[in-house]
Amino acid sequence: MSDCLAEGDKCVICKGPVLYKYNAMPNWDIKGPLCGKCYSQKIYEHYPGEHVRVNLDKE
Repeated sequence: MSDCLAEGDKCVICKGPVLYKYNAMPNWDIKGPLCGKCYSQKIYEHYPGEHVRVNLDKE
């Protein structure tokens, strides 16, 4: 399965376009692709606290 945008892919939460396909964690009980904004929100909801991005040198 490709992580790139497939024509017609929409986020299952906000219905916005999915530029990069994020998959929900199994315990979230969400089926379908998530956009980056909704994925980040779910990460924060299920794993509260400060989240520090790693590998910033690869951007």
